[in-house]
Amino acid sequence: MKTLFTIITLLFLTSMVFSQTCQEQIDYLDENYYGSTYTSSLSTAVSKVTFYEATIDYSTVYYAVVCFKSKYSYGCSEYLYRVGSNTKYNYSMNYLNSAGKAFWKYIEPYGDNSPCAPDLD
Repeated sequence: MKTLFTIITLLFLTSMVFSQTCQEQIDYLDENYYGSTYTSSLSTAVSKVTFYEATIDYSTVYYAVVCFKSKYSYGCSEYLYRVGSNTKYNYSMNYLNSAGKAFWKYIEPYGDNSPCAPDLD
């Protein structure tokens, strides 16, 4: 019985240690990986998008950190999307025409699979 209690306690503590907030995940990517940033000064919604290629458990994972402009301030709100390997290329080829349209076409479809993405539906 004592062994079972110890195992359950260790599992609980491990889950608490490894759970991160969305901002902590964004900070981790920013501090540990090189990001490619695409800014959109003329866009009314998307201020910038930074793409990261991270190696997690020997697998390559792709992320996009999207910074949405705030309506009444100069800042923006960052959201994290886990995207596909070709998303950066597709977005970079189309964001100059319209960052918003490029976001909706290439990044937003991954929102349902990204717990740190806003619900835009």
